[in-house]
Amino acid sequence: MEALRIIFMGTPEFAVGILDSILKNNYNVVGVITAADKPAGRGQKIKYSAVKEYALEHNLTLLQPTNLKDETFLAELKALNANLQVVVAFRMLPKVVWEMPKYGTFNLHASLLPDYRGAAPINWAIINGETKTGVTTFFIDDKIDTGAMILNAEIAIAENENAGQLHDRLMALGSQTVVKTLALIENGNLETKIQMESEDLKTAYKLNKENCKIDCNKTGNEIHNLIRGLSPYPAAWCYFKDGDLEWNIKIYEAEFIPEKHDGPIGKITTTKKEIKIAVVDGYVQIMALQFPGKKKMTTAELLNGMTFSENAYAC
Repeated sequence: MEALRIIFMGTPEFAVGILDSILKNNYNVVGVITAADKPAGRGQKIKYSAVKEYALEHNLTLLQPTNLKDETFLAELKALNANLQVVVAFRMLPKVVWEMPKYGTFNLHASLLPDYRGAAPINWAIINGETKTGVTTFFIDDKIDTGAMILNAEIAIAENENAGQLHDRLMALGSQTVVKTLALIENGNLETKIQMESEDLKTAYKLNKENCKIDCNKTGNEIHNLIRGLSPYPAAWCYFKDGDLEWNIKIYEAEFIPEKHDGPIGKITTTKKEIKIAVVDGYVQIMALQFPGKKKMTTAELLNGMTFSENAYAC
C-alpha cells in the first residue's frame, strides 16, 4: 500500500487539535482546506479560522474555497495528489470532492453515531442529560453523518460538566481515534459498519436563539442541563424583568436546588450574594451571568453594584 498523502478539512478549534495530532504522528498532510476569511466583531475586522491560523504557523499548503464545486478549486485539489481526505467540523462536501481520493474521505464526528447527527452534537448530548457520549470516524457519503462507521470511542459526561469542558476532552479523544483510523487505513486492516436507522435517533440540531432560551416552566434539571450544554458558547439566555426594566441575560453557570414551594414560576429571589429563580420543582441558583454591554461576572460581583426588587422575575 502506498504512503498516505492526506488533505485535512476543518474550521474551528476542535479541528485544530485533530490536525495537530495527525502531524505529530508524522503523517504527511499535503494540503489543508478551511473556510474563507470573514469579518467578525464590532470592528468587522477580517478573522481567520482557527485551522487557517494553525496551517499558516506550520507552513501547510492552504486552500479556502467559497464554492466547493468551482472548477479552479477542484483542479487545485486534484493537483495536491492526495489519496485520503480527513474532515473535522467543516461543511457538507459534494460528491466530486469526497470521492476524489483513492482511499476515500472520512469524517470525525463528536458523538456516538448514529445518535446526534448534525451541527451541535456536544451541546445536545449535555442539554438532553446524557451520561455518556463519544466520537465516531466514518466514511462520508451523500447525506449528513450517515456513512459507514470505522471506529468509535466512548466517554462519560460528568454531572456538572459544561460544553466547553466536554469539547476539550472530546478533542483529545477524537485525536486518538483519528490516528487509530489512519493506522487501520495505512495497514489495510479496515472494517466498517453500516449505521442502523431508527425512529428513536436523537438529532444535534443547529443552535439558534430560540432553542438556547431558558423556559422556567421546565424542570430544574432540564434548565441546568441547557445552561451547561450551552456554556461557554453560545450561552443560554432569558429575560430578567424588574418593573419597567428588562434585560436579555446570558447565564453561564447555575445549580439546581430541588425544593417544594408555592411561589410563582420565574420569581427572582436575591440575597447579598445569591440569585435564585423559582422553577416548577425548586430553584435554579445563578452562579455566573452576563448583562448586556457588560462582561461576564459572578453573581456576587453583579450584586455588589445592583439590586432587584421583590417583584423581579425571569424568563
